[in-house]
Amino acid sequence: MKISNIELGDKPVFLAPMEDVTDPSFRYICKYFGADMMYTEFIAADGLIRDASKSIAKLDIFDYERPVGIQIYGHEISSMTEAAKLAEHANPDVIDINFGCPVRKIAARGAGSGMMQFPDKMVEMTRMIVDSVKIPVTVKTRLGWDENSKIIVELAERLQDVGISAITVHGRTRSQLYKGEADWTLIGEIKKNQRMYIPVIGNGDIDSPQKAKKMFDDYGVDAIMIGRATYGQPWIFRNIKHYLQTGELLAEPTVAERVEIAKKHFVKSIEVKGERVGVLEMRRHLNCYFKGLPDFKETRLKLVTTNEPEKVIELLDFINNRWG
Repeated sequence: MKISNIELGDKPVFLAPMEDVTDPSFRYICKYFGADMMYTEFIAADGLIRDASKSIAKLDIFDYERPVGIQIYGHEISSMTEAAKLAEHANPDVIDINFGCPVRKIAARGAGSGMMQFPDKMVEMTRMIVDSVKIPVTVKTRLGWDENSKIIVELAERLQDVGISAITVHGRTRSQLYKGEADWTLIGEIKKNQRMYIPVIGNGDIDSPQKAKKMFDDYGVDAIMIGRATYGQPWIFRNIKHYLQTGELLAEPTVAERVEIAKKHFVKSIEVKGERVGVLEMRRHLNCYFKGLPDFKETRLKLVTTNEPEKVIELLDFINNRWG
């Protein structure tokens, strides 16, 4: 599979862009486990244009991450076009347009999946962005705004026709948020459309190697994208790729192995963001790495309240000794 001239191999597995999750340290650990393509946290177009420090920081990408995309969102064509040009200066491999985020504060403004209420504007915005940058542009979106407006099959074709290089579709409407079960039927219909020639990437509810294989086999997608299932288990990329290649299920990491993975992630977080922010932003990840351990409540509380890096490492060693 290729996105424009970017070679991604057979049946690649992507890391989804997620706010407050897919920062450089998390991308580092997902790449370590074999993620074929990754995306930054999504970035507000208005923030980039205003030179807001938080938005600018999200542009930081590293050569070891490649291929990597920068994802932007917004509701105004002019600001999105300007933001795409600014993002291009960070030298990503692709610019991705977020037409999929269902969060109320974003969608209610007509950005993210809110744009699906205005398909003509969505297509025109995409055309303007494609024309404004020299690198490939991709789109991530959903089935439609609600159950009565599942427009994605026709919309995917229109977006292709204005020049995008790939499309990722999450198998829910905006109204569903993340509730219920993702419906991949229309994603399969996009692939069956004989006019479609760009890669189609499926997203939604992939949380195991078996489910990943089923989505490739049943719906013919070119790639899959994983979001929430990566929380606390970035090794899911390795496990899926091994299963696709061999049909064999790898054992889940032991507690001792998870401790070493968490340490590797933690060290990178501090390296990238400094001690204070690096510790704070690792808390959500450390909490996820050890879900399911018995009698873990007291240790979990310490993990998510300790501020000194050395103390965090001590706690990780304690987890290894106590539960490993």
